[in-house]
Amino acid sequence: MTFFDHFRIAWVHLRERKRQTVLTALGVAVGSAMLVTTISVANGSSSNVVAKVIDTAPHVLVSADRIEPLVPDNVIGFPAGTVSMVEKSVTVETKEVIKNYPDVVERIRQVPQVVSISPFVVTRVIARNKTRFSPCAARGVVPVLEADIAGLKKNLIDKNALEELAWTPNGVIVGNLLAAKLNVGYRDRIVLVTKNSEEYPVTVVGRFSSGFNAKDEREAYVNLPLAQRMEGIGANSATGIGLRSADVNRAGEVAATVARLTGYKSESWDETNRNVIDFYNRNAAITLVLVGFVFVVAGLGVSSVMTTVVLQKVRDIAILRSMGLQRSSITRIFMLEGLMIGILGVVIGSPVGHAICHFVSQIRFEASTAGVLRSDRINIFETPEAHVMVIVFGILIAVFSSFAPARKATRYMPVSILRGEVGV
Repeated sequence: MTFFDHFRIAWVHLRERKRQTVLTALGVAVGSAMLVTTISVANGSSSNVVAKVIDTAPHVLVSADRIEPLVPDNVIGFPAGTVSMVEKSVTVETKEVIKNYPDVVERIRQVPQVVSISPFVVTRVIARNKTRFSPCAARGVVPVLEADIAGLKKNLIDKNALEELAWTPNGVIVGNLLAAKLNVGYRDRIVLVTKNSEEYPVTVVGRFSSGFNAKDEREAYVNLPLAQRMEGIGANSATGIGLRSADVNRAGEVAATVARLTGYKSESWDETNRNVIDFYNRNAAITLVLVGFVFVVAGLGVSSVMTTVVLQKVRDIAILRSMGLQRSSITRIFMLEGLMIGILGVVIGSPVGHAICHFVSQIRFEASTAGVLRSDRINIFETPEAHVMVIVFGILIAVFSSFAPARKATRYMPVSILRGEVGV
């Protein structure tokens, strides 16, 4: 028998049971639509996190941790076998800083992929406005250098805040959630209290909104000299240096080059935020696996239908076998039925999944501050690869689910069936 003959027999079997065939195909369609939607939502969540991280963090962060420890000057140049004793060189008050950061910056400029460099000082303070107070991290920066490092200029609510911060020595730019907690607005005065109980009155010159709730609630920007005074370090010291590379995907290479040139620990954006990115990717994978079981249920439905067809067609199978039809042809006929059910299911399910994705992407709701990210929508990132994967997976599930009933159909002996020894 030719392939067309096999196909025609399989089609006749399915056509005789239209309702059951359509319902089974709808099961595959539901699984396809749900899997397309889940993949798109998972990809959207991960892509949104990565985009937020790239927009709100330096591509490369140079910290004060040295890869190669400094050797005291009084130990250098001594002949072999000489012991040098150093007392009180390290105290509990010693702060880890990048000393003489302008020299480090000049060395970093040798890296051609680096397009922006911004030294900073981070100091932990308590922001107070009358009876309201909140702990926060005051980041001392040079406004003109910091503007493009971590997307600060793009995230400003008050667009001229950076320019105003530059000519306001005691100015501060606060996150919008921090401003709401302190109940302050433009040109209001607050007090930053250091761990040594020193108070620094500052004037709010603007607000920013990054989308990361923790950042918007616990971070503020001040001028670099003010942060150096609050932290108690020299004018040529910084606690870190932020870099922006020409290609964000090559940030790891840039970090390795910078670490080699400066001797300070350097991390790319994906290394620094590895925990956040892995958390979202792990949740997306778990959700994908759980929804994938919908396909397993659809496969069981296909197997059930094929088993019913086999039981109802045992006499037809016996007649075909007695006419010389091979076991392989019988298997092929019933697996073709599974193939047709799978194709019908994914042909319906893929467009439905696309429609669901479009509908979900149009939904807007009030942004919440309860999670890690603040968003007013469910982020959808739909790709053709997702549809191709779901279509292939759906068809394979349907075909594999029909294999066991197809093999069962070949085990019947034609003589036993025609004699009535097998129930029909």
